[in-house]
Amino acid sequence: MNTTFGERLAAAMSEHGPICVGIDPHPALLEAWDLPGDANGLETFAELCVEAFDGTVAVVKPQVAFFEAYGSAGIAVLERTIEVLRASGTLVLADAKRGDIGSTMDAYARAWLADGPLGADAVTVSPYLGFGALRPALDLAVANHRGVFVLAATSNPEAAPVQQAVTGGRTLAQTVVDAAADLNPAGAPGSVGVVVGATLTEIPDLTALNGPILLPGVGAQGGTADAVRALLPEPVWPAAVPNVSRDVLRAGPSVTALRARLAAFQEEFSFLR
Repeated sequence: MNTTFGERLAAAMSEHGPICVGIDPHPALLEAWDLPGDANGLETFAELCVEAFDGTVAVVKPQVAFFEAYGSAGIAVLERTIEVLRASGTLVLADAKRGDIGSTMDAYARAWLADGPLGADAVTVSPYLGFGALRPALDLAVANHRGVFVLAATSNPEAAPVQQAVTGGRTLAQTVVDAAADLNPAGAPGSVGVVVGATLTEIPDLTALNGPILLPGVGAQGGTADAVRALLPEPVWPAAVPNVSRDVLRAGPSVTALRARLAAFQEEFSFLR
């Protein structure tokens, strides 16, 4: 693997469009798919998602918590899901939202960004113990040609008092974006991305990021193509990665229906390319 994550993601988005689709095995979805609420149902759910999305989308994002809820059996399903997708060339973003300090952050980095059973192409991380605390993940991502998506401006109302707090004349969310931008080289797609809620009305300045912008909240949570078009300045559109999960997954368990719903979102957001 000689290309960076940023380069691989840009190529995948060029081929398949900008959408990131989630694998979120929420108990209500397992029930809606007439699957048992246990590890066997989880495995069937994940297998159908892999069949539907593998080779048809730029990046797949398993929500780690929904697998962890089943203990070791759920983690085993997640391991197999990541392995199958990556073996066929589909990019995997592990939505783990890890954030800690020192040796613990180093262990999280090795879990998600090394060539182990949970090794993904990229991982989401939280910078709110200090951006510098992410250094083990950032360094390992560079060494292993992986990516990191740093939470910057999320849409949950509880986040605003922290993320919109002003320090040194900038919001804390803006300092996160600026710190990520400092790590992305000029002239090539960066591998340090940020997470910005698609349903927000105000966001940090992203024009200097030169990295991918993950936009959760598309679909069931209310994010639309028109909202994203209004939210992002046009120069950063090529870096935008709208993330849709429930609004695609509720079309299952039919693989054909899942693909059709995904294709509709890919068409809706084609203006970004």
